[in-house]
Amino acid sequence: MNNPIKNRYDFVLIFDVQDGNPNGDPDAGNLPRVDPETGRGLVTDVCLKRKVRNYVQLTKTGDDGKIAKGYDIYIKEKAVLGRAQFKAFNDLGISTGEISRKEIPEVLQNIFEELSLPDGLSVEEIGGDDRQVLVVDADADKKAIQLWLKEEKPPKEVTSFIKNALKDAKPRKPTAGETEQGKAKMCEDYYDIRTFGAVMALKSAPNCGQVRGPVQMTFARSVDPIVTLEHSITRMAVATEAEAEKQSGDNRTMGRKHTIPYGVYVAHGFISPHLAAQTKFTTDDLDIFWKALTDMFEHDRSAARGLMATRKLIIFKHDTALGNAHAHQLFDLVRLVHNDDSNKPPRAFSDYKLDFDPLKVPAGVTADVKE
Repeated sequence: MNNPIKNRYDFVLIFDVQDGNPNGDPDAGNLPRVDPETGRGLVTDVCLKRKVRNYVQLTKTGDDGKIAKGYDIYIKEKAVLGRAQFKAFNDLGISTGEISRKEIPEVLQNIFEELSLPDGLSVEEIGGDDRQVLVVDADADKKAIQLWLKEEKPPKEVTSFIKNALKDAKPRKPTAGETEQGKAKMCEDYYDIRTFGAVMALKSAPNCGQVRGPVQMTFARSVDPIVTLEHSITRMAVATEAEAEKQSGDNRTMGRKHTIPYGVYVAHGFISPHLAAQTKFTTDDLDIFWKALTDMFEHDRSAARGLMATRKLIIFKHDTALGNAHAHQLFDLVRLVHNDDSNKPPRAFSDYKLDFDPLKVPAGVTADVKE
């Protein structure tokens, strides 16, 4: 992981979908995303990066369930981002603030023993005379604890005691130098941060600054306008006894499913060696990224997404760090055209032909086509 990339890269990712929804829009009832003026389908860069993250997490996790060092994922399902930043500061030995320790009155000890305390709160015994203290971590999420108090509704005396203890826990604001150390540590530990960047200036965690990643991607746009279909589906079961009684035992549930019959999408991307030097994005990281783009759909199957596959990945490698041609000039060399002049709607990748001549690539740039 010590070989920084020294060349600029631009790339074109071509993938297709059949009878699926490649990227639903939650603001439109999860319909496939579409450009309303042209009717061409869209897949966001966030969606594509999610699949890359999932691929890296899957392939870098060992049989013991632990992810390989340096390949953890910062933005992952159910993640609490602040925890990662506290871990980075703790690993670096940088103080994150003052812990609160308050002795629990004897009349409240039995109540605390029955409570399932949230993260950030714990009870410790002191001495040999059954004395106990409530410990509030410096990195405790006070809002989460306040919400827990509201939901659990412990006795008023306990609630008041915990709230007073929270006041004494004081997070510490890191210095500029410590923030830079935290940023470097986060880049070292998390693949997606040193690849795509991240904003790590959170109010609820130590400030690790902001990272602009060397790998940037555009939305993917379909070559042709897409047709959105809505299908009625039936589940031969119901969820509750009340539903079963209402249907007199017929027990059916109707639903909806949105798909497109077929679409070929094209996304573009850019990799900067200058930003890679800042995040320590290496040639090993780059190899994993190319592998993720070609294989990510193989490990992202679901009924909703239908049949998706990477069809072509065209990589333009510049001889220099600054580049030897403009990205748009390279992208204009890659076109997908219809195989025939008929007006029939495309329903397979074989209905298209890749129009790309490597001999037209400008001097100082080499092209590699992966499938």
